[in-house]
Amino acid sequence: MSNIDDDMKDEYDPALFDSAEVGKYAERLRQASNVVIVEPDVAAAFPNNAAVNNALRELLKLAKQVNVPNHA
Repeated sequence: MSNIDDDMKDEYDPALFDSAEVGKYAERLRQASNVVIVEPDVAAAFPNNAAVNNALRELLKLAKQVNVPNHA
């Protein structure tokens, strides 16, 4: 038995997953996702995602005031 079998709940049949393709949709998810990974020191400065979004919105406002070009 593999680790997957050991971790699987008893009500699931491991044979159903034998033909599963690992990462089949990973690239599609990467292309459609807008998840941004921040470094731990940056993440530590914000208590939650709302605080990050608010800080970025304020930064965008400041950038517009000083006419910083958008490099998106």
